[in-house]
Amino acid sequence: MSSIPPPETIRTPKARIACDGAGVIDAALGHPRVYLQIDDKGFVDCGYCDRRFILEGGPADTGGSAAAS
Repeated sequence: MSSIPPPETIRTPKARIACDGAGVIDAALGHPRVYLQIDDKGFVDCGYCDRRFILEGGPADTGGSAAAS
């Protein structure tokens, strides 16, 4: 069994979002800012930090309690 924690999941009301890896760590220690578009699947994963952004009310939204960005 893997000891790697699952990637962070963030629910958002916007289909176009930016990710720079900031959060618990300072943005200066994150990764370059990238802009991501949530498609008809209802989510998109950041290629740098593996965060998953889920569109609120979209097909992938299960009503979790993660913070919106």
